[in-house]
Order: sequence, then structure tokens, then C-alpha cells
Amino acid sequence: MKAAVLEVSGLRVSRGSTEILRGVDWRVSAGEHWVILGPNGCGKTSLLKSLIGYLAPTDGGIALLGRRYGAADWRELRLRIGVVTSALQAGIPPAETALDTVVSGRYAQIDLWARPTRADKAGATRLLRTIGAGHLAGREWAFLSQGERQRVLIARALIARPRLLILDEPCAGLDPVARADFLGLVDRLARRRRGPSLVLVTHHVEEITPGFSHVLLMRAGLVVASGPRGRVLTSANLAAGFGARLRLEGSRKTLRLVILSST
Repeated sequence: MKAAVLEVSGLRVSRGSTEILRGVDWRVSAGEHWVILGPNGCGKTSLLKSLIGYLAPTDGGIALLGRRYGAADWRELRLRIGVVTSALQAGIPPAETALDTVVSGRYAQIDLWARPTRADKAGATRLLRTIGAGHLAGREWAFLSQGERQRVLIARALIARPRLLILDEPCAGLDPVARADFLGLVDRLARRRRGPSLVLVTHHVEEITPGFSHVLLMRAGLVVASGPRGRVLTSANLAAGFGARLRLEGSRKTLRLVILSST
């Protein structure tokens, strides 16, 4: 068995009388790329917040790179987790250049105030080129499109050399052409050797590119199915996850759901 990047066991999160997550078990091994899939309100965001230490578990355990939440300095450990989320965008100064935004990930800062080194700038430049955004280095944040911003945030996350890279609904707000372009980038990242394990959070099967090997399907705070994508992505499992009569169509490269009727 490959070494675990992330292990979640019996995770329960409750606030008051509300159970947000119940008995979540999940293991991400080195070399695996996962999709967390499910409808709005299924617990995807709460699971992410638990992983990065923003939502304390009520019960169960979380281990990153073999070190457990509560027994290690999670502030240090979560630097090994890169997160790309639209929640970051509001904190980035409009006049900050794309290059400085990428460098800020090296220091885990929003609104970069550290003085970047020559090595910092060279590394950020290489990453921008790697993701096809080298021409954006000097452009201010205010003048980047949504798709360009998401690319810059990926470079920002990668500069810290994370072992796990979480993409939290990264296609929200993208037009169809920009979405296809962005998903092409994500699929290339999944195929890179010695890159981080990827976790894509989405409620659209159409966004699951061939590079993703595993799926965690959730509904109402519970895991409906978990494992290799071919075993999890079935019409029966997806009907249970989304609470509707539906049919999964397409191939490994292009998936889509046909909704038959609500249950």
C-alpha cells in the first residue's frame, strides 16, 4: 500500500444539535487524485474546513503526512496543503501584480508585505509559465479575468510545494470556453510526475477530467460511496448521492448526467 498523504477516520462535526459530518472515513494515498462530489449542502465545504484546521472535529481523527490533528502543530502542517478557493480573491489587493500574488503563497500571506527574494521571483515566474500564464506576471489583480485569477491562485498554491492541492469549485463563474481551458490545465497538473495529490471539489460530473483516479461521493454529511472512479461513478450511486432519478452518460473523457425526475 502506498504511503498516505491524508487519512480521515470516523470524522464527526456537530454544532449544537446539528450534525454537519457523520462518520467520514477517507484515505488519499500518494499518486492518487480525488474528486469530492455531491450536491450543495452535502458537507463538502465543512470537510475542507476540517482539513485545514478552520473547523474543529467533534470526534474522529485527521492525519496529514502521518501527523495527527491535535498532536502536531496544524499551523505548520497546513502549509503542506495548497488551497485554491474563490474565498481568497476578496483579500488580494487590486493593485497587486500576479507575480507578487504567486510569491505571497511562499510566505502564506495575503497582501504581500515580505520583501521577495530574487529566487522567489524566479520561482514564481517559472510557475506562471508552467500554467500558461507567464504573460500575466506584471498584470494587476484588478485586470485579471476570473479564469486568469484561478490560474494565478494555482501557481500561488504550488510555490509552497504542497503535498496536497485542493481545488474548491474552481470553475464557478467561468464561461464554457474558460472552463474547458481551465479543466485542461487541471488535467495536466494531475498527470505531472512528482506533483501533489489533487482534490477537486465540485457538484458537476462534467468537471471530472481523466486525470482524476478516485471519487468521494457525499450527501447530507455522509459518504455515499468512495473509491476508484469507475466503481463510484455509476448511475445508481449518483442517484443516491443527488437524490434524483438520473443516468450517467459519456466516456472517461466526457461525462454528463441526464436527470430523469426528482425523487
